[in-house]
Amino acid sequence: MHTYWVRLNAVFFYGLNVLLGLSVAAWFSCLQQDLHFKTELPRPVVETVRVNELLSLRAHGGVDRALLSFDLQADLTPAFHWNLKQLFVFVLAEYYTESNVLNQVILWDKIVTSEEEARLDERNVYVKYALIDQTNELRNTSVNYLLVWDHMPVTGRLFMERETGSTSMLPKEYF
Repeated sequence: MHTYWVRLNAVFFYGLNVLLGLSVAAWFSCLQQDLHFKTELPRPVVETVRVNELLSLRAHGGVDRALLSFDLQADLTPAFHWNLKQLFVFVLAEYYTESNVLNQVILWDKIVTSEEEARLDERNVYVKYALIDQTNELRNTSVNYLLVWDHMPVTGRLFMERETGSTSMLPKEYF
């Protein structure tokens, strides 16, 4: 005869084995979906990531700082599926200087939690975070603007996708 502790131990570890089996099945289904997602499903469409107006370009506390507004139109609904909890979406400014080979600065961000929110239509939006260069090399620099979205699944691997928007040249002089 088994005691209550032996029976409780057997039930508990049987439950753990069931949870392990379900976790492996969920991981395997996510793996299959990722492969299917990359090959056949439609990709999100980024129509516009464009700077409207450069509001200021100044030396501010030993660094160059630019403030600007932009337009953003994108449909990220194809990124949504059963395993996606949310998307972290941001506009990225990317430029090259002599001091730092590659500079990347986030100008604006948003957390998208539903397909309804995934249709982005932002017009004349001011940046949340200024475009700041550490070494006063922002003047007369070509800046690429990109839209990046970070997939945050319920279970499985994290990955990012990006789409190039536009490029603009910053002025040679402060204003």
